[in-house]
Amino acid sequence: MRRFERQPDGTLRAELDAEEALLLQSLAGQVSDVVASGIALAGAVGAGDSGDEALSDPAVARLLPDAYMDDPEASAEFRRFTVDTLIGRKLRNADVLIRSLDDAAEKGEGVVSLDGEAAQAWLRSLTDIRLTIAARLGIDSEDDDAGREADPMMRDIYDWLGFVQNSLVEALDDSHE
Repeated sequence: MRRFERQPDGTLRAELDAEEALLLQSLAGQVSDVVASGIALAGAVGAGDSGDEALSDPAVARLLPDAYMDDPEASAEFRRFTVDTLIGRKLRNADVLIRSLDDAAEKGEGVVSLDGEAAQAWLRSLTDIRLTIAARLGIDSEDDDAGREADPMMRDIYDWLGFVQNSLVEALDDSHE
């Protein structure tokens, strides 16, 4: 994938090949599945349960974190009012990423062109994908070297996603100069 670049019309453009597009689509779809499992959490919270079973998945816990780490009751109350909206937003962001890559995935290589709204959805979805992979690999911070030996391919994908995300952030930042 070549870095995102701002175009004269204000869109952000990057070239990628089919494998990269398919990988991004697959990862966004998998994260959507993880987020959708949080719907069980939403139902549990709505029924007065704490939702602890759904949160036992470290990826779900990272994607739908507690608002008050030291107060489980306040966290459960906050979650009761926000989890449906948060899940819906995460699913929509992943859908934007997936749909924007359809042409590149089908043609073998191509260009993705994002307006400001789509770029924001991409950033949020890339964050969710990286958080999910980090939870699976045991990565707690950017300096953490976890996963390199246990699953080097996933760690490489995690790092590549950081490049994609950084490229998008820099292209967005170019508009503010």
